[in-house]
Amino acid sequence: RRLWRDLRRRRGIVVFSLIGMVSMAAVTLYQMGLIRHLPDPPLPRFDSDRVNESNTAYQYGAPDGTLTLAGHATNVVLTAYGGIRRATEQPWVSIAASGKAGIEAAVAAKYLFYQMPVVEKKWCGYCIVDVLMHIGVFALTLPEAAKAIHVFMKPQSRTSSPEPHTLHLEPEPL
Repeated sequence: RRLWRDLRRRRGIVVFSLIGMVSMAAVTLYQMGLIRHLPDPPLPRFDSDRVNESNTAYQYGAPDGTLTLAGHATNVVLTAYGGIRRATEQPWVSIAASGKAGIEAAVAAKYLFYQMPVVEKKWCGYCIVDVLMHIGVFALTLPEAAKAIHVFMKPQSRTSSPEPHTLHLEPEPL
């Protein structure tokens, strides 16, 4: 039953990542000059064009929409990697996925709580959706990562046979 909860959360990660990809696909189209305007809700201070053409949006050497789009796509790949027992059989994947998601959620939160309201003084609806998806993905990775960390912390039995993917270095008997 717990395994199915992990699988449901992984499916949620895929959904959140795809929503983030759709949001950042629109931003990427704008930042790459394929469309001229990003429509905004009719609310004050919403100006997605201004936010996505700012210097901050290009500070990493490429438009941030393209980088974020790639990040969401990588989430999908990491989520699909490994079987239903991945937290115990390949714990490094669960830990890596959660670490990556945590870093992205922190960077995205900086945009939401500092960059847009304080620096740009404008909001981007596409970016808000993106931030929420990053936070959601991170939250969904935590239970499986905790289980994986527990696997690493558990003392290994000295009488257990080596894992199939490890190299056994003892000499063979003559």
